[in-house]
Amino acid sequence: MKVLVIGSGGREHALVWKIAQSPLVEKVYGAPGNPGMASLAERVNLPVSDFEGLADFAEAKTIDLTVVGPEDPLAAGIVDFFQDRGLTVFGPTAAAAQLEGSKAFAKDLMRRYDIPTSDYAQFDTSQEAIAHVHEHGAPIVVKADGLAAGKGVTVAQTVDEAVDAIHEIMDERVFGEAGARVIIEECLLGEEASIFAFSDGATILPLVASQDHKPALDGDLGPNTGGMGAYAPAPVITPSLYAEIEATVLQPCVDGLAKDGHPYTGLLYAGLMITDDGPKVIEFNCRFGDPETQVVLPLMASDIVPIMLACCDGTLAERTVETREGACVSVVMASGGYPKSYEKGKVITGIAEADADADLVVFHAGTQTSDEGLLTNGGRVLGVTALGTDIPSAIAKAYEGVAKIDFDGAQYRSDIGGRALERLKG
Repeated sequence: MKVLVIGSGGREHALVWKIAQSPLVEKVYGAPGNPGMASLAERVNLPVSDFEGLADFAEAKTIDLTVVGPEDPLAAGIVDFFQDRGLTVFGPTAAAAQLEGSKAFAKDLMRRYDIPTSDYAQFDTSQEAIAHVHEHGAPIVVKADGLAAGKGVTVAQTVDEAVDAIHEIMDERVFGEAGARVIIEECLLGEEASIFAFSDGATILPLVASQDHKPALDGDLGPNTGGMGAYAPAPVITPSLYAEIEATVLQPCVDGLAKDGHPYTGLLYAGLMITDDGPKVIEFNCRFGDPETQVVLPLMASDIVPIMLACCDGTLAERTVETREGACVSVVMASGGYPKSYEKGKVITGIAEADADADLVVFHAGTQTSDEGLLTNGGRVLGVTALGTDIPSAIAKAYEGVAKIDFDGAQYRSDIGGRALERLKG
C-alpha cells in the first residue's frame, strides 16, 4: 500500500511514524511534511489547502489511503473533495467536522442528545455577550465559535478578563471570522482528560485515555498554548469512568450525528472534564489531538492501517485494538516567548543523541533544514516522547531526552505528568 499523510506538525510526524510500521505499507508520503519525517516518508511540496493538487497527486501515485491530520482542511471539506474523486480518505466530511468547526454546532448536538457538558449560551454581538458575563459573573469560559488553532478559549477568573476576551475575539477579530460568534460557558471544575475513538459512522473503537497540558508554564500558569506536553494513560480515567464515557459521550455523539444525516467517520476526539458530577465534554475535535497523539500512538500495539481502512469502508465492528503495557510521556520544547511572539531560525542540536535511546522518539512540530543544519520554524518545535514501564519512569526518560537537546531560547514545562504522579501517590 501507499499512504499519503496530509499535514506538517508533530501529530502528523507521529501518524507517519505509526503508519510506516504497518507491514501493509510500502511507501508513505507527507504533504508538506516536516524534516523529522525524512527517514520514514517522502515529502511532497503541497500545502494542506491545495485540495486539487493533493487529489491529483493521490491519483497520479495511486495512493491507497490518505490520512488528513489538521482540522482546517477537514472543516473546509477535503474529505468530500477526495471522495468525489473516488479516493479513499480517512477523516470526517465537512458536515460532520462542524463538530469542531463550530462550537455552537457541537453544543447544540450535545443538548439534543443529552451528552453531558457545561451550561452555555451563544452570542453574535459583543454587547450581548458582555451583558451575559456581567449577569453571571466569573469564573466563566469565553470561546470563539470557529477554528482558532487551539487558542480561542479563555478561562476568565474575573469579569474584566472575560470582557477583554470578548472584545479581542469579536471586536478586534484576533482569530478572524472564527470570532464572529462566541460561546459563553460555565466554568467546570475537575481534572481534564482526552479520549480518542475511531469511528466508521456507527461503531466506535476508543483508545487509551491521555491528558494534555495547555498552559505555558509550570503549575498550569501562564497563557493557554496548543499543548506543552501530554501523557498516557491518564489515571483519572478509571475503567468504570472509561465505560461511562464510551456509553454517555462517544457512542451518543456518533449516533446523534448519524441520525442528523452527518455520519462521522475518522477519529473522534473528546476533551473531557472529570467533575464531581461525572465526566462532561469540554469540546469535541474532528481529528487526532496534538500533542496527545504523540503519547497515544506509541501505546497502540495494533496495526493502525487496517483500522483506518475499516473506518472508511464501514467494517470497524470487525476490528479490535490492543494497548501496550506501560506509559508514554511527551514534553514539548517550544520557542522562547511562545505562545506570544517568538523568533525562528535557531539552530537545534542533540536530537540524534536523544533518538539513539530505543525508548525515546523526538517528534518534529516546527522545524526546517538549512545550510546551518536543523532550525526552529514554529512555536512548538519538538515533542520529546518516551515509553516507560509506568508514568514515573516515562517522565524521567522524557526529561533525559530533553536534557540532550538544545536551541537558543528553548522553553518547556518541567512538570509534565505531575497530576498523574499526585494521583498515583494519593
